[in-house]
Amino acid sequence: MTVTGHQKGLWAEVVAKFYLRLKGYRILDERFKTAVGEIDLIAHKGRQLIFVEVKLRGTLTAAAEAIHAKNRVRVRRAAELYLQRHLEYTGREIRFDAVVLAPNAWPQHIRNAW
Repeated sequence: MTVTGHQKGLWAEVVAKFYLRLKGYRILDERFKTAVGEIDLIAHKGRQLIFVEVKLRGTLTAAAEAIHAKNRVRVRRAAELYLQRHLEYTGREIRFDAVVLAPNAWPQHIRNAW
């Protein structure tokens, strides 16, 4: 059985979700899709609301480099829509993080990735 790229991406999101939970984050939403973009994970910790991009590549460096400017714009636009729909998070500190994954490596959490 061949594993598709989509299946690998879903697996990466599950790993990232549990990794963040172990670090004390509460996951509020996952795979939040809009017409302007998608957010892999939305979490909060304390007064911070964190929008998380998850990337899986052959190396951690390649995964981090895969979060390009176009991708960041899409996530930011989707985050704006999320905030419009969830007024209960008004006034929270907003942050954009990334969790990058690669085979045979521990996940890496990049705070304030952009």
